[in-house]
Amino acid sequence: MSLLGIDVGTSGCKAVTFSEEGRQLAVAYEEYDYQHPYPEWAELDTHQVWQKVKDTIKKAVQESAGDPVRALSVSSLGEAVVPVSFNRQILGPSILNFDIRGAEYLNEINEKMSPEYLYRINGNTPGNHYSLTKLLWLKQHQPELYAETDRFLHWGGFVSFMLGADPVVDYTLANRTLLFDLDRKDWSDELLGLVNFERDKLPPTVASGTIIGNVASPIADELGLAAGIPIISGGHDQSCNSVGCGVTEPGHAMYGMGTFLCMVPVFNQRPEPALMIAQGLCTEHHVVPGAFVSFIYNQGGSLVKWFRDTFAAAERQQCAANGTDIYNLLTAEMPTGLSRVLALPHFTTTGPPEFIEDSCGVLAGLHLDTPRGEILKGLIESMTFYLRECYEALPATIVISDFRAAGGGSKSDAWMQISADILGQPLQRPIVNEAGALGAAIIAGAGSGIFPSIQAGVDQMVRPGRTFYPSPAMQSRYDERYQRYRRLWPLMADYLRDLAASA
Repeated sequence: MSLLGIDVGTSGCKAVTFSEEGRQLAVAYEEYDYQHPYPEWAELDTHQVWQKVKDTIKKAVQESAGDPVRALSVSSLGEAVVPVSFNRQILGPSILNFDIRGAEYLNEINEKMSPEYLYRINGNTPGNHYSLTKLLWLKQHQPELYAETDRFLHWGGFVSFMLGADPVVDYTLANRTLLFDLDRKDWSDELLGLVNFERDKLPPTVASGTIIGNVASPIADELGLAAGIPIISGGHDQSCNSVGCGVTEPGHAMYGMGTFLCMVPVFNQRPEPALMIAQGLCTEHHVVPGAFVSFIYNQGGSLVKWFRDTFAAAERQQCAANGTDIYNLLTAEMPTGLSRVLALPHFTTTGPPEFIEDSCGVLAGLHLDTPRGEILKGLIESMTFYLRECYEALPATIVISDFRAAGGGSKSDAWMQISADILGQPLQRPIVNEAGALGAAIIAGAGSGIFPSIQAGVDQMVRPGRTFYPSPAMQSRYDERYQRYRRLWPLMADYLRDLAASA
């Protein structure tokens, strides 16, 4: 018997089956691109992504047919929502968090609630990357779609709903709306009233690990699943990634190396809001009961994907044709020492502490003899510098003594070593790399009663792998380069803001 973890991200989806001992049985992956209907808009074609999710489930289930799935759960991207009807019809696309739509509502939101006021209820400060501003935009600019929509579901709830579950949202995803009361674990009537948004457009909230329905017969037949297997509420991908690499207790932190580069520290008590607001840090529920997490992030794999598509389009097609990994080819071209290229990773809205929208990316240090491998390494180094700067500014109440890596980037020994050298901390890579899907599978096992708790599932299914230790010599060289990186944005801020405004 097996557990199915489904991981739906911004640029791709996976379905992975695992044995109850944590052995990976089958994995299926599909990539997709977000759409740009207009400049600075970014959305997912919901029909296309749902079809790819179904394709991955069907393939993974077929490849592990000897171990039938007993339960499933979904890990998903955070803020984007899908408009649906009660009869499970998809009504429109899904606006992504870096889409410019909704920014016009931030002034009104800030007038009605101070950062401190919102943080004490929700654990976040206002920003256009959350669901709320997108929902307000839809309500005003697409009133017919808004009126037709019965529920706006986050992707974890949407995929579960389409498989047969009730329309719900778990606490970790609900908090990405700005409308969730962190302590009451429900929608905040106070916040809903301030922004004049209807509660009945949002689904009921549930804890991660809750049985929310069963796989319906028609979709079960289509995907090769047994009808009636339990669907368990999952969580935000960064929290599921954390579970999948064993990050469940204070002092541990997940180092996610996916579309976003993201540190996720765990703590048991809510820190003082002023300390968190100063660094632009959220406080949100972990999928583990009683625990909280925060997210320190910026662009990561999205920049590597941009590099791949810009500098290696032909090689990507060749690798796809012969079944080889394009990323292995590209990382093999990186120099052994430091790159001469320094990047400012502002290719889209940045993460904390400032969430800078009015900037743009920079590649500095280019020469006529600069090979593409050096550009790639400069991007990876600089995106890691960004997180180091945030890491060093963490409030003293959040302590990280143990990093566990997850995500596609953690498959690369070179990228792992760069990260350890720049952060000056060991990074452990679990044996099973598909941490988001594994975390969802562990939650499915706990919610269906196979494990007595999520922690018991972690103890059973997560296996530590190689640890990458910082090289003292490289760490010293990176310390010097890091100081140069820190000067780049202050030196260029005014120019880049003018450039972004004129684009």
